[in-house]
Amino acid sequence: MKTIEIIVSGRVQSVGFRACIRRIAINQGVCGEVMNLSDGRVHIIATGDPVVLDKFVSMLYGCPRVIIRELTQREVPPTPYQDFSIIKGPYQYNI
Repeated sequence: MKTIEIIVSGRVQSVGFRACIRRIAINQGVCGEVMNLSDGRVHIIATGDPVVLDKFVSMLYGCPRVIIRELTQREVPPTPYQDFSIIKGPYQYNI
C-alpha cells in the first residue's frame, strides 16, 4: 500500500470535483479524503495499491466541468483510512 498527497489547481471548486473524486476512489478501491483549500485548490490524500493510484490520478482529468491547470503529487507516509471521505472546508494549507 502507498499513500499520496495530491494538490490540484484550476477550475476545481464549485463544479462537483470532490464528488467526482470520491466516486472514482470508491470505484477503484482507493481510501482517503478530499477537501477544498481556501486558496481555490483541492487537496487529496489517497491510499491504495501503487498501480491503482496511478490510474486514480489519471482518471481525475475526466471529471466533468473541471479544468485542471496543475496537479502535483508526492508520496507521504502511509496513512490508513476506512473509506474515502469528502471533508467540508475550505482549509488553510501550505505546501
